Formats: sequence, C-alpha cells, structure tokens
Amino acid sequence: MSGVVRIDARGMKCPWPVMRLSRALRAGARIVEVIADDPQAPAELGSAADAFNATIHVVSDALIPTFIVTCR
Repeated sequence: MSGVVRIDARGMKCPWPVMRLSRALRAGARIVEVIADDPQAPAELGSAADAFNATIHVVSDALIPTFIVTCR
C-alpha cells in the first residue's frame, strides 16, 4: 500500500478509531493519518502504534487532533 491512508474517525468512540488504524496497518499502510476526537484516542492509538512498532505524532488544531502513525 503506498501513499498516506487517511482515516476520519470524528464522532467515533474507541475502540473504533484504533480498529480502523489497525486494519490499515495490517493491510500494509506505511503512513496513516487519523483524525479522532474521542478523549481516549491518544492512549488507544498510541498503544496500537507500539504494537505495530510504529511512531505516532500528534498534530493539534484548535478542536480536533490529527495523529500521524508511521511504520519504522
């Protein structure tokens, strides 16, 4: 899978954002951008990134953070 996979998980409660991230990483995505507004998302997405040996960076805007997950 090439390019950036974008997941818009706004309005989804965990575990849905992390399930969509995990599915993309299992399918071979190397970079995944997740937009998520659930308060649990940072911890859950961080755990999933660790499980896939990936890094996670948070790019915040005023209301909704974007999480950039990159496989090593």
